[in-house]
Formats: sequence, structure tokens, C-alpha cells
Amino acid sequence: MKRFSAIAAGRVQRVGFREHVYKETFEKDITGYVKNLDTGKVEIVAEGSEEDLRALANAINIIRYPIAVKSFTIKWQEATGEYTSFEIIRGDIQEEIFERIDYAGTIMHQTLENSELSLKKQDQMLDKQDQMLDKQDRMLDKQDQMLQVGIETKEEIAALRKDTGKYLDDEFKEIKKELTSIKNALARAGIQV
Repeated sequence: MKRFSAIAAGRVQRVGFREHVYKETFEKDITGYVKNLDTGKVEIVAEGSEEDLRALANAINIIRYPIAVKSFTIKWQEATGEYTSFEIIRGDIQEEIFERIDYAGTIMHQTLENSELSLKKQDQMLDKQDQMLDKQDRMLDKQDQMLQVGIETKEEIAALRKDTGKYLDDEFKEIKKELTSIKNALARAGIQV
């Protein structure tokens, strides 16, 4: 087991840094504490396996809005076993309340930014859906036009077949009449057909 004592400087107080450190120890076999110092820095004392402690040090030495760790000094030692859990050591109640309010404001700000991003993405998606619907409408219009052309073509073919059928019927009747006349004329002339 190992132990490290670290001092984080930068924008580390009143931005939820202690909660971030605490969260990174959650469900890990790490004990110790994190607390604000009067100098504006934050002290972290942690004990655990060297692997877990190195992972913790990497996870808390960050610059990610609103936290900005500008300096991170760390001293490695042997574990003492004096801690049973990992905790946040709180200071003056009024300062803690102000820090919580500041942190809540930061979270609200991030939530609003995320909401705005979500709304922008939704607007983009809706624009794309509108474009797709417009394309579908144009395709449906073309299909309707093609169907109309098909209907008109079918009607023209049906009318042509009807006209052609009537014409052929009339022609066959005329040919039949003429053949009958020819047959009768041949019969009068004494020629048998």
C-alpha cells in the first residue's frame, strides 16, 4: 500500500474540485481526505494500491471547465493505515454554503449549455427531416405524374383498341359483303365455288 500527499493549485476552490476528487475515489479501495486550504489550494491525502493512486492522480490533475488545476505537486510515502474511508473535510459553514451555491450555478450553467447544444442538434435533425420529407414529396409527385401518364396511356390504348376493333369489324363486314356479291356473281355465271 502507498500514500500520496498532493497539493492542487489553480481554479480548484468553489468549482466542485473536492467533489470531483471524491467521485474519483468512489467504489475504489482508496482512503484519505480532500480539503480546501486557506491559501486557495486544495490538499489531497490518499492511501491505496499504487495503481489506484496513480489513476487517481491522473484523474484529478485536470483542466476541464470549471476546474483548472494549474499546479499539482505530489509526494509519495508509505501508507500509514490511519484512514478508514475517503472523505471531504469541510470548512466554515458559510464558506461551504457559498461554495455549494457557486458549484450549483456552474452545474446549472453546464446544464443550460448542454440543453442549448441539444436544441441545436434537434433543430439540425429537424432540418434534415424536413429536407428528407421534401425529397419524399417530390418523389411522390413524380410517382403521381408517372401514374397519371400510365392511366392516360392505358386509356389511350383502350380507346385505340376499341377504335381498331370497330374499324376491323366494319372492314370484315364489308369484305364479307363483297365476297358474297362475288360468290353470287360467279354462281349466276355458272361457276361453282
